[in-house]
Amino acid sequence: MALQGPQKTVVQLVGVVVVMGALSWASVPFYDWFCRVTGFGGVTGVASQGSDTILDKTITVRFDASKERGMPWEFTPKVREMEIKIGETGLAFYEAYNPTDRPVAGQASYNVTPYSAGGYFDKIACFCFEEQVLQPGERVEMPVTFFVDPEIVEDRDGKYVHTITLSYTFYEIDLPEGYAALETGDKAGADTITN
Repeated sequence: MALQGPQKTVVQLVGVVVVMGALSWASVPFYDWFCRVTGFGGVTGVASQGSDTILDKTITVRFDASKERGMPWEFTPKVREMEIKIGETGLAFYEAYNPTDRPVAGQASYNVTPYSAGGYFDKIACFCFEEQVLQPGERVEMPVTFFVDPEIVEDRDGKYVHTITLSYTFYEIDLPEGYAALETGDKAGADTITN
């Protein structure tokens, strides 16, 4: 039995809605994958170890720190910039301080500029890979280990990059379950955190 007039239109509209919903659901993971692979938007790479090749050419890496509005921490880079050889493993530290009278959890988002360098800036270890919780009055140094991939000198845009800026923005997130219990004075939650 063939669909007639209004029934056919309804089926077509439902089909369009389903396709659009599927595309919007798939777009976020696809965009994330695309940015990680290409460095688009200043997204950096992640590596398990440093580069095997170190070039006799240097590049300047600048460090920037900011906070989302309402984030109570103080957050700064320990060094504003460093010059390293391309391929050499660098180590930089950021400092965070919680001046409040309560524990505060934070997560850092990051990018590099110029965007063309994103695919060649690789992090080996970074505080940004996991959430951070600072107790009242706690001050911590947070490391980031990185290198600039030597392939940048072969890239048609990357070979002209002499300075890369690594930027972090910290924003407040909900405390993990055990810390939330501590904040409300739950003894059982406190035992979970301290054990």
